[in-house]
Amino acid sequence: MRNALHLLAFFSLFVLSTRGDEHTHTYTELEEVVLWMNTVGPYHNRQETYAYFSLPFCVGPKEEISHYHETLGEALQGVELEFSGLDIDFKGDISKTEYCEIDLNEERLHTFIYAVKNHYWYQMYIDDLPIWGIVGEIGEGQENFYLWTHKKFDIGYNGNRIVDVNLTSEAKAELKAGTKIKFTYEVNWKPSTVSFEDRFNKYLDPNFFQHRIHWFSIFNSFMMVIFLVGLVFMILMRTLRKDYARYSKDEEMDDMERDLGDEYGWKQIHGDVFRSPAHPLLFSALIGTGHQLFVVALLVIGLAIVGELYTERGSMVSIGIFIYAATSPLNGYFGGSLYARMGGRRWIRQMLVSAFLLPGLVCTTAFFINFIALYYHASRAISFTIMLSVLSLCTFVILPLTLVGTVLGRNLAGQPNSPCRVNAVPRPIPEKKWFMEPWVIVPLGGVLPFGSIFIEMYFIFTSFWAYKIYYVYGFMLLVVLLLLVVVVCVTIVAAYFLLNAEDYRWQWTSFLAAASTAGYVYLYATYYFFFKTKMYGLFQTSFYFGYMALFSAALGLLCGTVGYVGSKHFVNRIYSTVKID
Repeated sequence: MRNALHLLAFFSLFVLSTRGDEHTHTYTELEEVVLWMNTVGPYHNRQETYAYFSLPFCVGPKEEISHYHETLGEALQGVELEFSGLDIDFKGDISKTEYCEIDLNEERLHTFIYAVKNHYWYQMYIDDLPIWGIVGEIGEGQENFYLWTHKKFDIGYNGNRIVDVNLTSEAKAELKAGTKIKFTYEVNWKPSTVSFEDRFNKYLDPNFFQHRIHWFSIFNSFMMVIFLVGLVFMILMRTLRKDYARYSKDEEMDDMERDLGDEYGWKQIHGDVFRSPAHPLLFSALIGTGHQLFVVALLVIGLAIVGELYTERGSMVSIGIFIYAATSPLNGYFGGSLYARMGGRRWIRQMLVSAFLLPGLVCTTAFFINFIALYYHASRAISFTIMLSVLSLCTFVILPLTLVGTVLGRNLAGQPNSPCRVNAVPRPIPEKKWFMEPWVIVPLGGVLPFGSIFIEMYFIFTSFWAYKIYYVYGFMLLVVLLLLVVVVCVTIVAAYFLLNAEDYRWQWTSFLAAASTAGYVYLYATYYFFFKTKMYGLFQTSFYFGYMALFSAALGLLCGTVGYVGSKHFVNRIYSTVKID
């Protein structure tokens, strides 16, 4: 039954939210309310989670429910919803009731003691509202171990909707071999004035996310952008004005004077500046993927602002995957048209690389982490049917849409449109000072962009790797826009310095200089892991650094593409305004 549901998870991509009785979040008197048991795991290793019943808890007496649901986003996030077996009805109070009993043999005893020692906690859901509880506690002297055996649910309702759920763990039972432990629960329904739209506010932490430091970081980034834009405008406009004046004077000279003159600068490489970069197939695939990621990032952030996606389990992942698949034609269009303008002939190979570049990177990393998760029997392990669903998505949705975009791009925007002709023989690149070399410009190019976002990175990392729910997507949108402006300014300056040194390798340099921002983000993630978290173990370490590498790679593709596009417009502009003989 569960495997069949997993096979259906692929189709749930095209639905923003899927629920059973939680479809409308409305209930009638004494209608069934399902308590879902999700996961259990160590408190300091948030991502190391296991199925709730991997601990020897017992199940309630109720065997059948009227609905079950799971989306692809939930499955990929390791959401393991299992029915608790507890009978709960809307507005139906239940006094303290025993629902099951376990015999503590040696195996179960050691399992529970290990969970208590490692501060295991568990998560449950009622009407999509999360509930957290602790498995047990350690007694004084670190010798005795206790298990909480009574769950008291206080559920608030407003009209015919559930707006609040609280869990109180009571009745400690000491863990001793050979004893019997009885588990009980009670349910108290209380009217509440909380509106349904505001029921998730209790899980948010405005004191953390809307702290003065957060506002100050935004203001600081904004002031840096203004300063940087003004500086770039003043320096480049003044310098370019002098360059234009010098080149205009050169045009008035005769051939003898021009030969005796000291010619230098970016005009001298006009016959090579629009030469195709090295490895054009890979470069165009990276640029196409970067365009797609740019649109996906803006759409997901916009939907998160409007729709409050953080309130729905797995919705952010499901919608992100759906938007990525739907925007695949953009990848093909921009990557295919760029490759055609570069004179590329292996357009099918380029299309395949564009289509599978990011999905292949994600799947390879997830596949590696999945082996470790399977070894640990963690809920983060992705089942074969979910892998098959993702593979089907890539093969039957992303690939055809990328093909359509590539064909359109090659036919509509595949003709060269550079303002200068390209010489048949490449011009030798003259020697220059060490700080004008691309290997110096590239790492320096990411310093300022990272400086504009590193405080926001702290809030994002804390929300994902600690117990915070990130909801200030307005902040995120503003930070992303400021980042893109800084990236464009930095890459324009880098391209100008490189061209002025008569080095025409500006395409890769612009892309990598902007993409180097991701390298600093990954270094910061390494610092965050060792100094801001208490994570430990092979599973958590591989999970953290694996997915941080994916996040950094996606950010690098996004920044690199924006940097290249900004530099491209700048280069086209300056060469189109100068008369070339």
